[in-house]
Parts: sequence; structure tokens; C-alpha cells
Amino acid sequence: MLRILSLCGSLRAGSSNAAALAAARALAPPDVRFAPYDGLGGLPHFNPDLEDAALPEPARRFREAVAQADGVLICSPEYAHGMPGAFKNALDWLVGGVEMNGKPVAVINISPRAVHAHEQTLEVLRMIAADVGEYSSILAPVPAGPVTEASLLADEAFSGKLAAGLAAFVDVVRAVVDTRAGEGGEAARIKPSEG
Repeated sequence: MLRILSLCGSLRAGSSNAAALAAARALAPPDVRFAPYDGLGGLPHFNPDLEDAALPEPARRFREAVAQADGVLICSPEYAHGMPGAFKNALDWLVGGVEMNGKPVAVINISPRAVHAHEQTLEVLRMIAADVGEYSSILAPVPAGPVTEASLLADEAFSGKLAAGLAAFVDVVRAVVDTRAGEGGEAARIKPSEG
């Protein structure tokens, strides 16, 4: 069973990004288990001084959730040509750890206009040593009208693009898991890359 941590960058109730992640969960192969992370709004403001002592409990739980995942699937909006503050704050809490090292990550972009935040997200992920490749960009614009999981799954254009991108992502996750299983199993999940 592959474990995918899904991370929504929006705190808004009824978020279109959350609906896209729910649709991805519905389209995933049967051997993929999604674990939505719902603690984004509870993370304290990032402060490097807090890393020198014991991590705040919400940050520790977030890092643990990332460490236990085989891959991370992100969907986040763009605000003022950038990443939402709460989402960037979450990524900042991963900078000082090794939980993302070599971990496959994909970012769903549901808006053709959200090019700035998408590229910023990929750049930060590269900087914290996540496995970022061509498979990491899943471009699936949402249709016009109210956006829900059901409406997204019913839209053939959206669901087709999402399913194709998700399949490519899952293939990479599966390959990485198989490789790490031959290199030491669970201990390799959060081992810093040596390349």
C-alpha cells in the first residue's frame, strides 16, 4: 500500500483546491491510500530559534506526517502572484529537516493563471531536496461554475488530465518505494540523499 500525504494550501472552507485533492483520492489506484493533512492553520509562525530546542508539537506532527508518506500531493491557490502565507509557512517548517529528501512530490495547478505560485512551490520543493521532475506538474484547470469533488469527477476534461497526471506521479512513487525497499526499507524513507 502506497501512502500519499495530500496537502491543501488553502484554509478556506469549500476550497476548490481541497475538492481537487478529493477528486484525486477518488481517482487513485486501489493500492494508494491518501492521508489528508488538516493541520495547516494550526502551525505556529516559523521561527528558526524554535528548531534549536524542542519543535512545537504541531510542527513535529507535520514533519512526522511527511516522513511517513511515500509521496506528497499538493494543491494550492495563488494569492497576489505568490504562495499563500499559511502554505509557505508549512514548507518553511520542512527546511531544517530531512523528511522531504528524495521524496516524490506533485503539485496540482487548477488555474491557468496561477503560474507564479506553481513555479515558486516547485522551486522551494527543489531547495528542500524533494524529488521534483516532469511528473511533478499536474495541470488540470477546473471547469466554470461551482467546484466540488462530484463536479470535478463529472467533468471529463478535468478528470482525464488529473487521472493522467496522478498515474504518472504514482508510478514514480512506486518506483522510489521499490528502490528504497532494496536499500534498507523504512530506514531509507527519511535518509538524506547522498547524491
